[in-house]
Amino acid sequence: MSTPETRPPAATSWALGARLLAALVIVLATAAITAWLVASAVGPGLFHDHMLRAGLEDHDAAVVHAEQAFEDASTVSLALALGAAALAAAAVSLVLTRRIGRSLAAVSAAAARVGAGAYESRVPDPGLGAEFGHLARSFNAMADRLHEADRLRARLLADVAHEVRTPVATITGYLEAVEDGVQPLDEATMAVLREQGARLTRLAQDLAAVTHAEAGDLTLDLRPVPPADLLQAAAAAAGERAAAAGVSLEVEVADGLPRVAADRTRIAQVLDNLVSNAVRHTPPGGSIVLLATQGQDGRVVLEVSDTGEGIAAEHLPHVFERFYRADTARDRARGGSGIGLAISKALTLAHGGTLTAASAGPGKGATFTITLPTV
Repeated sequence: MSTPETRPPAATSWALGARLLAALVIVLATAAITAWLVASAVGPGLFHDHMLRAGLEDHDAAVVHAEQAFEDASTVSLALALGAAALAAAAVSLVLTRRIGRSLAAVSAAAARVGAGAYESRVPDPGLGAEFGHLARSFNAMADRLHEADRLRARLLADVAHEVRTPVATITGYLEAVEDGVQPLDEATMAVLREQGARLTRLAQDLAAVTHAEAGDLTLDLRPVPPADLLQAAAAAAGERAAAAGVSLEVEVADGLPRVAADRTRIAQVLDNLVSNAVRHTPPGGSIVLLATQGQDGRVVLEVSDTGEGIAAEHLPHVFERFYRADTARDRARGGSGIGLAISKALTLAHGGTLTAASAGPGKGATFTITLPTV
């Protein structure tokens, strides 16, 4: 059974054609009545005046006959013109209605297909002017975004299932072993269970954080903050991790930088994600530099650069996607949730800033650049 959303728009097309024809008929009728009134009130007087100027006597039989012929000719001409115009209006309304109806039917059918999940559906430009062309392009852009969103949703579900499967399987396996008496419930076993539980908790918290940030539901406590304070706090928080990994960590701040409008806690989270990511991907003996400068547009630029593994060109456009990993197995083994960069991007955008990634290629390090508005 067809629904209001999927029912063919035939009735609508005829209603559109009837309204268009009615509008044209009203215009024609108004023009005809106006022309008849003007011709009746002005035409005979002008014609009579011209006859007198030609030397004919007033009330002469020839004058009366000519004036009657003029009125008859005017009436017949007006009637013929009105009939021709009415036929032309009907033809134009029929052609336009069919073309517009076909275009609207195509959009309606494509919308129904998209609503049913066929996000690859597109509509061609109907060639009816800029407005209909813009409608077609807007519809196709919407379908593209829905298609991409559906792809990301499917990938997100698969990735979440994969992320959850490992800790759940570990917890289940240990519990079964404990129940069967194979594994003692000692401190080592409890440590494994706590670690896997913490991994699930962290995953849930990260998913909630990135979802709220991307939806714009975060409440930011924006205050003027010196850029140096942000970088020094990030370096202090990551100092022990960097030292344990054998990686040097430096902070460089340009002189005279203005303060930025930032939520200290949120920007600290962004920088911690970036620095932690750099530590994980920088081998012993490498270095990480936190740099603060001012861009040409007046914004403050914060950079986290490392001399680590680098990022291949084909991976750069995707590094901020949820659960995206260039090297899946190795990244999971290092403890990354796969959501940190997505959270960092969303939080930076919530501040009215930007976050970008750059790398010269594998083995040549990477640079993550934050720009923030000043106060």
